[in-house]
Amino acid sequence: MPDVYLFLPALILGIVEGLTEFLPVSSTGHLILAGQLLDFNDDKGKVFEIVIQFAAILAVVWEYRARLTHTVLSLRTEPTSQRLAINLIIAFLPSAVLGFLFLKQIKAYLFNPMVVASAFIIGGLLILWAERREHIIKAETIDDMTWPDALKVGFAQALAMIPGTSRSGATIIGGLFFGLSRIAAAEFSFFLAIPTMFAATLYDVYKHRDLFNINDLSLFVVGSTVSFVSAFFAVRGLIRFISRHDFTVFAWYRIAFGILVISSAQMGWVNWSDH
Repeated sequence: MPDVYLFLPALILGIVEGLTEFLPVSSTGHLILAGQLLDFNDDKGKVFEIVIQFAAILAVVWEYRARLTHTVLSLRTEPTSQRLAINLIIAFLPSAVLGFLFLKQIKAYLFNPMVVASAFIIGGLLILWAERREHIIKAETIDDMTWPDALKVGFAQALAMIPGTSRSGATIIGGLFFGLSRIAAAEFSFFLAIPTMFAATLYDVYKHRDLFNINDLSLFVVGSTVSFVSAFFAVRGLIRFISRHDFTVFAWYRIAFGILVISSAQMGWVNWSDH
């Protein structure tokens, strides 16, 4: 049986993962900090993160189940469904190829506090720039996107391999720079998360397969449940929020969190290079 005192960290980390995975704020950075502060960053914690990330993906699948089901069933007959599927494949490829070639080097050399903090702060500044420049919209919805749009967003997503960048942040802000509306950028980021995170989860499961233990099942259930629920509300909340506001609040949050990363490293709270 798992230690009952681990259920509170499991609950907190599940909420953190669900709330931050699809917002432009970097779930990885938040999980590293929260895991260190909760003393839940050992091998069990790493496996736990894999499980709750998968639960967060399922929240997006559930939220967009009608569109996903329609796309799959009409793939052979509807040009709109075919275009979405092709765009997702094209956008997925840059991260898949670059990750295969460089992920080990990135994890070896870039997981340090200055890189993580710089990614947070630079990302925040880019959001401010994206929101204050003239925003010429070429694609109001994801159905208006062309394959070059998808490819450019895919390369933007590949930047998220740099720790602290944020996968959703890279795709959303990249989408804004490339002419997507805020809604289209956010929704394409959600859809693109499905193949990207499924692939990353399968890789992590295979890599850490020896660390999975049936005795941890109850922890996984707790963390996955709260991750799913919080991700579900985060996705709905983001779409509702950006229908009335821009992403500026996330920019300032990223800058503040970057300063927190530097402070936590300087004070010895977190050893970011361990991750």
